[in-house]
Amino acid sequence: MNLKKGIIHTKGLKGILISAFLIFAVNGTAAAGGLFGPPQPVSKEAGGFHTGIGYGTHEDQYRKDTDHTIRQNQVYSELGYGANNWGIYGRIGVSDLKILDAFRSTQASTTTSKNDFKDYGKFFGTLGGQGFYPFNRTFGIGAFLQASYYFQDFTDDISGTQNGALFTTGLKVKNLWDVNFGIGFQATVSNDIKLYVGPYLYYSQAKISPSVNIPGLPFFAGEITIKNKTNIGGFSGIDVPLARGFHLLVEGQYSDRFSVGTAVTYSY
Repeated sequence: MNLKKGIIHTKGLKGILISAFLIFAVNGTAAAGGLFGPPQPVSKEAGGFHTGIGYGTHEDQYRKDTDHTIRQNQVYSELGYGANNWGIYGRIGVSDLKILDAFRSTQASTTTSKNDFKDYGKFFGTLGGQGFYPFNRTFGIGAFLQASYYFQDFTDDISGTQNGALFTTGLKVKNLWDVNFGIGFQATVSNDIKLYVGPYLYYSQAKISPSVNIPGLPFFAGEITIKNKTNIGGFSGIDVPLARGFHLLVEGQYSDRFSVGTAVTYSY
């Protein structure tokens, strides 16, 4: 009788994890800096290095008096070391940045040549670590800490008119960084495929400064600090083993906005 209850309980947990994964994956967007990955490290059980490449789209809301949507596309490479129950990793990548309506005027006397801030190809770095505890061969729980920093400033220029007079000015986004902490629940299904889901805490900020102050433009009244609007989110993903030590990861995240990312890793 106890064995039957255990089997039913295991199936129930697996069903919950699969359902949660589908909810996030269908709606899905990756945190700035890339995927969180499965709670169990992708390194070989006996220990060793792994490498990888990844791509993600990130979207979030940042607030300073008013809300502004930020969008990014990121490509990165990864190097990590770990064993079955722990791992550390670092990433180097490039990213673009788009801030919607950063140049949209709130005054009829001020017009601009465009509404959105855009810049491309800036370098960032990410460091992360994770730990994993298996309950049995199927289920486990883990935690991670991941932080990213952008080494280069994002800049964009606009022109326009104010009370009929022409002007040209620019906007700089600097010291952009974020930190994430989360807990993940993992289920290993057939063919060693891993499904995972969990909550995470997230904080990000940046400084924005104009080259010339322009009345009526959102970010053109001196240097300000913007922060992400929502600090709690959820993530889910799938880790599919491929041939000869390769893994395919697909992950979705939600924190006020959706993001999605994918990566291929190789364990040595």
